[in-house]
Amino acid sequence: MSLRRTDLLICCGSGCVSAGSLKIKDEFLKLLKEHELISEVNIIETGCMGPCDYGPVMMIYPEGVFYKKVTVEDVREIVEEHLLKGRPVKRLMIQDSEQQVIVDQNEIPFYKKQTKVALKNCGYLDPESIEEYIAEGGYEALGKVLTEMTPEELIEEMKKSGLRGRGGAGFPTWMKWKFGRSSKSDVKYVVCNADEGDPGAFMDRSLLEGDPHRVLEGMMIAAYAMGATNGFFYIRAEYPLAIKRIKLAIEKAREFGLLGENIFETGFNFDVEVRSGAGAFVCGEETALIHSIEGKRGQPTPKPPFPSDRGLWDKPTIVNNVETLGNIPTIILEGAEWFASMGTENSKGTKVFALTGDVKNTGLVEVPMGITIGELIFGVGGGINDGKKFKAVQLGGPSGGCLTSEHLDVPITYESLKEKGAMMGSGGVIVMNEDKCMVNVAKYFLDFSVDESCGKCSPCRLGLKKMYEIMERITDGDGREGDIEELERLGEMIKQLSLCGLGQAAPNPVLSTIRYFRSEYESHIKDKTCHAKVCKPLMYFEIDKEKCIGCSLCSRKCPVSCIPGSREAKYTITQIDCIKCGNCADVCPVGAVYKQAGIHPDVIKFKAVQAAHVDDYE
Repeated sequence: MSLRRTDLLICCGSGCVSAGSLKIKDEFLKLLKEHELISEVNIIETGCMGPCDYGPVMMIYPEGVFYKKVTVEDVREIVEEHLLKGRPVKRLMIQDSEQQVIVDQNEIPFYKKQTKVALKNCGYLDPESIEEYIAEGGYEALGKVLTEMTPEELIEEMKKSGLRGRGGAGFPTWMKWKFGRSSKSDVKYVVCNADEGDPGAFMDRSLLEGDPHRVLEGMMIAAYAMGATNGFFYIRAEYPLAIKRIKLAIEKAREFGLLGENIFETGFNFDVEVRSGAGAFVCGEETALIHSIEGKRGQPTPKPPFPSDRGLWDKPTIVNNVETLGNIPTIILEGAEWFASMGTENSKGTKVFALTGDVKNTGLVEVPMGITIGELIFGVGGGINDGKKFKAVQLGGPSGGCLTSEHLDVPITYESLKEKGAMMGSGGVIVMNEDKCMVNVAKYFLDFSVDESCGKCSPCRLGLKKMYEIMERITDGDGREGDIEELERLGEMIKQLSLCGLGQAAPNPVLSTIRYFRSEYESHIKDKTCHAKVCKPLMYFEIDKEKCIGCSLCSRKCPVSCIPGSREAKYTITQIDCIKCGNCADVCPVGAVYKQAGIHPDVIKFKAVQAAHVDDYE
């Protein structure tokens, strides 16, 4: 670790980098040279610190001052006030409800209910420095395992910890290792699944970017348990920073003698390679992932045989998720009992979530299993932004389910979420406010699954497409009696008959929204109305002539010229030609343009005339 007077930690996870943190770092370097402080301040590019909504964020040690939403223009004030005069810039610090500055980072509401295990080092260490990782106890767990434990004792320790796979299925980690251990082969493989593809999910990416050595160490311990000598990181190509940092970690580990032959002079040999995926969501399924590594098309295969018997190149293979591997070093050092003391009886430890959507504190969080949905959204997330009401939360990514305000007291465990129609998944949490149309939300996630289906099995390839056609008809105002029941029938059939986890879970968004928001489907079908005013065919724009000042902005900005009028006669919208782009409402200076739910009477008449002409022609 640095012995310099001040450590300046700048978040350089992908989120903060996109918000400009590298420009902030460059400005600090320039001003530190200008003030001759460059030898006294150690600038560290860290991984994700968590609160993405506050980004770019940074911390200054030894004081531990946390700054949010830093801009390039703020850097001079931080240098001249904080670094030179010892006076923190309060306007950039987080404040409580009484506008008092929160000095202790652990008292910041976003961090207060969190317990960091997998994310322990993220945001605090230089992810590109193996020296910093070692200084914080890195590779001690590997050394302990190789010199003090047999593979059988290691598997038993993992069994006591209760760690289950964090990729979504929740399969016991120790059991997967035991299966791999018991398989007889001269060659075995261990694979890290970093093919994270859920919309709104960034857990695995952030862990690889922020603490790559931790994941590498966890993989090596898993390899020792099952007797593997080779490993692969499978990372989607959209994560260039994660790929760069894990490759650097592998290179540094080799330099330090931590990868290769006779590690810690124990006779244990292990080496690892990186493979990048092309972004196919189905490759998150382990057999599809294995085929992709082999250079084949990423499609799943039926089980058995399981990968632990016949996996990569027909050799025994275990596939563990990034977060699963990230937990292992700490479990070894702190003990299985320590880890098992957190969580619930069947869901031990902590879970990392990507908290996104209409919530105040979006970002990366790690909380004990068993925390309620309400505590996660309102305690850690700070509640719904813009003064709106909470409506629903999507848990488990595009294959998860949507739960309601009735479920805020439900504990987050594998079993409880499944019982309510959602799932743990890899950890994506999308919070939605009162303005969302749940029919449209379900259609969006179903569209994603249709697009990502590999097409190998008919239930997924054809069934999901048929479900999407019905959903599209409903949101277009052409829903029919019996559509809801048909969606339920198709959904249950697809869940039972699909080959892999993608198809088996893809109907969940539709089935869960029908379960908890059935009235919205009914209003779309029977009343031809989207009360949230989201589905374009089921809403329209109107101009209040009493408010209209005749400025003509709406008419000039209309892309289809469907708003005739004058200052004297005021403006009106020709509903038959309107494409409902919303430009008129956006530009109106007096708020005279507003949305209405339903289908405009003029459009209904027009469609009736069209239908009559078609009947006459036929």
